[in-house]
Amino acid sequence: EARVDVDIKPKSLQPHWYELYVQPCVAELLGSALFIFIGCLSVVEDAEGAGRLQPALAHGLALGLTIAILGDI
Repeated sequence: EARVDVDIKPKSLQPHWYELYVQPCVAELLGSALFIFIGCLSVVEDAEGAGRLQPALAHGLALGLTIAILGDI
């Protein structure tokens, strides 16, 4: 009968400092950059007849995409 002693370290209940401080800042930076970049690109080439719909849809889709990708952070 073989017996193996295994040291089990209790897991820390607090998340790592990276998850607390760095990850939210990077997510905020990426989300804001994506939102502003796509929004500005939507009005660079003003298509005839698009009016206010094109920038509004671009901003809405950019915001939805940002929330879908970075929402868990």
